[in-house]
Amino acid sequence: MTFKTLTCAAALALLPAISFAMCAGKDHQAQSCAPGSIWDPATESCVEQISS
Repeated sequence: MTFKTLTCAAALALLPAISFAMCAGKDHQAQSCAPGSIWDPATESCVEQISS
């Protein structure tokens, strides 16, 4: 096999492990808040929506 083929095969074999490692420890879930509230990413909670 050529070097190029071996490199591509190695990259394809390692890709799932690399992508899993990048997302490890992060919880991804849809967040919905009650009416009148919005999601605040800084506090990671629903906060009351203030209208001006």
